Amino acid sequence: MTKDTDGLRLSMPRQYWQDPSREALADRDFMAWLPVDFHNGVIEAEVKAELAPGAPAFARGFVGLAFRYDGTQFESFYLRPTNGVADDQVRRNHAVQYAAFPDWRFDRLRRESPERYETAADIAPDRWVHMRIEVKGAQAKLYLDHRPSPVLIVNDLKLGADLRGGVGLWIETATIAHFRNIKVMPQ
Repeated sequence: MTKDTDGLRLSMPRQYWQDPSREALADRDFMAWLPVDFHNGVIEAEVKAELAPGAPAFARGFVGLAFRYDGTQFESFYLRPTNGVADDQVRRNHAVQYAAFPDWRFDRLRRESPERYETAADIAPDRWVHMRIEVKGAQAKLYLDHRPSPVLIVNDLKLGADLRGGVGLWIETATIAHFRNIKVMPQ
């Protein structure tokens, strides 16, 4: 992680990019961890992501926020900015994702509960998006761009209501992400 004119810059070294010929694509735990004690409360940040040069076809500019990270597991909301502008409606419907690492990754949630943990959103690569996550017990709501209604509501956080831990600035394969105006407000 480095700091530049756009805020905190986070990218993954190429040798850690996923390769679908060797492994199934899945959410992983690549993040810059903020060592705070977070259980319930609000997390806000502005995020912007673009594809890294040479990005594989499956790359989406994955960028998000993880919460209640206890060193081995965490919950998260993340964005797939290229999906927000895709010409394919099904792909657009996968622009925003909830996941819980390690057992409740996007592929399992999509397979077992289609459409329940992801949704469409008006997002695009290389554009700032304000994310606000409100967490209370086993519920989390994600708001985008200061809109009054959440874009995604999860009423059954997979790791339960009691987990607590740090907050993470999360990315995945072939993403160059920027984070700014990060606020963590525990209750």
